Amino acid sequence: MGDLLQIEKVNKAFGDFHVLKDISFSIPKGGIFGLLGPNGAGKTTLIRIITQITGPDSGRVLLNGQSLAKDDIHTMGYLPEERGLYRKMKVWDQALYLVRLKGLSKREAETSLKEWFTRFEMQDWPSKRVETLSKGMQQKLQFVIAVAHRPQLLILDEPFSGFDPVNTELVKQQILRLKEEGTTMVFSTHNMASVEELCDEIALINKGEAILNGKVESIRSSFSKSLYELRFKGSSVSFANALGIDFEIQDMKSSGNEHKVILKAHNQQPASKLLQRLIPVVEVISFQEQLPSMHDIFLDRIEGSATEQTDNE
Repeated sequence: MGDLLQIEKVNKAFGDFHVLKDISFSIPKGGIFGLLGPNGAGKTTLIRIITQITGPDSGRVLLNGQSLAKDDIHTMGYLPEERGLYRKMKVWDQALYLVRLKGLSKREAETSLKEWFTRFEMQDWPSKRVETLSKGMQQKLQFVIAVAHRPQLLILDEPFSGFDPVNTELVKQQILRLKEEGTTMVFSTHNMASVEELCDEIALINKGEAILNGKVESIRSSFSKSLYELRFKGSSVSFANALGIDFEIQDMKSSGNEHKVILKAHNQQPASKLLQRLIPVVEVISFQEQLPSMHDIFLDRIEGSATEQTDNE
């Protein structure tokens, strides 16, 4: 499908503080792209450049292969981390006003908002004032406002903040539905479990630099520590003897004749070699590689980046 958005050597400084340093990566069409990094990494500045709230000092952002134009903002939806609603306005008046700013006619805006209000069970909200809504209710309203004009690119900055588990799941399902309909999403969050669940690709930014970029599963595989989880029935002694020196037991839990084991492979021994040894002596119930979580990779790369910078100083 190609790329929807291309970030090319983007730099941004505020005074002597260099916020973004030659940032480059591409965001494919129709997927969910995770924009990750610790606080102060430069994510919000990059989002503001994409949405044309500010501009880069150098470099460029391309949308569908073309430099950003003023009207491109109408093809984008943005849910910022810092929420902003007019508290004294009624819910419907505010939603209609903000959605029409994206170029929809009154009829188009009303039709879309009615669909989303029904989808989120907000039918009795229109006459409420925003100030009477809970934090979670305001969050749902802002999500609806961000998506009601059917954006080509949807940027979600910490979209689950303020939600209880029920509403978090509801919004997740709507995000996945939008993906199926072809919406491209940029998803910025500190929740790495959500990244694994929702994102196809990610870019990790730290101190203004892109230090990791690619498909989530490929990144997890590249950080493999050669750990495997195995469940089997049979003699634990026969099992241990079959391992030889190439595989080491990290942990074993047994219940009667059934065992759960964590193994580490040495010298990059393939999993196929392990199974060839085990199948003749025990009954293998399940076998899978234990890939590191995105949370662990996030910490590893951020801490590693800090160490490299200290060593270079």
